[in-house]
Amino acid sequence: MSRGYANIEHRRPAVCPDAVDSRARLTSQAGFTLLEMLAVILLIGIAAAAVAVSVTQGLASARVSAAGGELAAALRGVRTQAIVHGNEHTFDVDTRDNTYRADNGPSVRLPSGMRIGITSAKEDQVNSYTGRIRFFPDGSSTGGHITLQREQRQWRVNVSWLTGAVSVADVSVKR
Repeated sequence: MSRGYANIEHRRPAVCPDAVDSRARLTSQAGFTLLEMLAVILLIGIAAAAVAVSVTQGLASARVSAAGGELAAALRGVRTQAIVHGNEHTFDVDTRDNTYRADNGPSVRLPSGMRIGITSAKEDQVNSYTGRIRFFPDGSSTGGHITLQREQRQWRVNVSWLTGAVSVADVSVKR
């Protein structure tokens, strides 16, 4: 048997000159320029910065709100203890250390960047930086309010002297 060799030629198919022009036009118009890409990246960066600022402010607001809720719950707990045990119970606020304490229990420190203030009866001012609210067995109290603040966000925890009821109000500085 003899081996035969075949001659294979690679030929390009004939292309119409109009097709070449349209392919060249398509490749020159496809894609984005560097300037367009930079503009899109810049817009994405601006949008991300705006979202980050909004989220940060929202988190700060949530911290103040949560701290206000926890403080109100602690005050309500002290009032309940006074009623249940039938004797006077106290709630102390230390404005120097940004802490509060229920009935000589452990001090609770506010998150960093937050400040606390108290307005209470003069006879319940332990010293120049510590105020006290007392709760009585009938549920009443000496009354007052405690203010929590972080930047422009501010909450006031009010204690009614007549009923001892505790409420939280948003008194943020509005611009």
